Amino acid sequence: MTSFRPAPAWLADAVFYQIYPQSFADSDGDGIGDVNGIAERLDHLAWLGVNTVWLNPCFVSPFGDAGYDVADYLAVAPRYGTADDLARLVDAAGRRGIRVLLDLVAGHTSDAHPWFRAAADDPDDHRYIWTAEGRPEGFVASPGARPGSYLPNFFAFQPALNFGYARGNPAEPWRQPVDAEGPRANREALRTVMDHRLRLGLAGFRVDMAASLVKDDPGKAETAGIWTELRHWLDAAHPDAVLLSEWGDPEVSVPAGFHADFFLHFGGAANGLALRSLWSNGTGTVDAAWPPQDCYFDAAGRGSAQTFVDAYAKASTTLAGNGFVSLPTANHDFSRLRCGPRTAEQLPPAFAFQLTWPTLPAIYYGDEIGMRYVPDLPDKEGSVLGPRFNRAGSRTPMQWDDGPNAGFSTAPEDRIYLPLDPSPDRPTVAAQRADGTSLLHLVHRLIALRGATPELGSHGSLEVLHTGYPFVYVRGGRYLVVVNPRRERASYPYGGTGRALETAGAELTGARVEVRGFGYGVFELDG
Repeated sequence: MTSFRPAPAWLADAVFYQIYPQSFADSDGDGIGDVNGIAERLDHLAWLGVNTVWLNPCFVSPFGDAGYDVADYLAVAPRYGTADDLARLVDAAGRRGIRVLLDLVAGHTSDAHPWFRAAADDPDDHRYIWTAEGRPEGFVASPGARPGSYLPNFFAFQPALNFGYARGNPAEPWRQPVDAEGPRANREALRTVMDHRLRLGLAGFRVDMAASLVKDDPGKAETAGIWTELRHWLDAAHPDAVLLSEWGDPEVSVPAGFHADFFLHFGGAANGLALRSLWSNGTGTVDAAWPPQDCYFDAAGRGSAQTFVDAYAKASTTLAGNGFVSLPTANHDFSRLRCGPRTAEQLPPAFAFQLTWPTLPAIYYGDEIGMRYVPDLPDKEGSVLGPRFNRAGSRTPMQWDDGPNAGFSTAPEDRIYLPLDPSPDRPTVAAQRADGTSLLHLVHRLIALRGATPELGSHGSLEVLHTGYPFVYVRGGRYLVVVNPRRERASYPYGGTGRALETAGAELTGARVEVRGFGYGVFELDG
């Protein structure tokens, strides 16, 4: 592990909340969520107890890929508001004890970015990866006076920024080394963008496709070197800021310089199996090439938590306290919290686990009320990538109340960014705030319990007792957690007693812990 400044103290207690800006709250009635809409809903986040918000990209963009095609890193997209609106949001959030992170798209821009337009006419511009002639596999024909073609990162309109190649090839002269002029200029540009935003009060960045910078990079060693360089700069210039990685492999990304990485539905040698063994292995957003997986949180009870436990233990050993793993309920790229045919009863045990495990919890907007993945939606800004990867279903508008458009927007229904969940029983914030037994109140209580009980947080010790049904573990030597997400009752022999802190159908008898189907319990042990 390269020696970095320790992570800011606040990160250890972070409870993340991801907001997809265009789907959260619309303040001006145009059908698209915006920065002022988020500001108007900050009281919900403060009440819920989250303390760190991550916003998906809000920079100027043609929105071919929902803002992940950036045309100006330093300007807020007009549909979201102004730079002053963003500054006011950061200030208002800070007064409520909430930090704000932005999404940093580091590996590519839009083909509408001025950098790319200039490069398309200038053979001596090396910000992007270009061939002088021809069109090798994966390249896209030059749109300008410059001959040849360029390499995209994802869609054709997302040209890859040139951070170099780890391995050269005389037959492929576009493979520049990482210390060439173009790669050096792009590293400097990243620092400029980050510095600009951090000086405006942002708390850091979640970095999109963080492993994608250097091409043909076995083991990602050269890409890691770029992030190590940036982390040392960040430690010196902005020591209270953090970098979160979309890498899906914390054993690589955190030693490279990130403060934390997510267990995702992809990444690492096992293609994200740590997360998929728990949930998010179902409808709409799973690679068809991956073998079927019996998730632990499937109500049928055919899974095991051991796959996740082993992956977490391995990552924790590698990180050795020098960074964090974050566990999301979902995000904008994969199905909302689910495993198999989902019922509302499955969600409380999942949150009881997520908010008492030593990973940093990340809640995707709407998951706190049990919003559903909506299948078979039409493409919106690059959200549908084929029958097995429809991301639109995870990006539907937040459901605030039972009013028009679920309180998301006053726009006519045909102008709403994406269709709402059409189910007549769709959950809403208002209904669940009024019901003390709701999922929303449970998440609120669990976040408060985690905050008030350091042993349940990221640094408390962990002893796993059972990875079947129920899942049983002890935090900090004195807090017993038991989770049973299957339909049938489950029990585990345990010879202790304690005080129930948060339970639903769980009981410590002195000889066993008994849990009803879809039950959970957090107990403070006697002695």
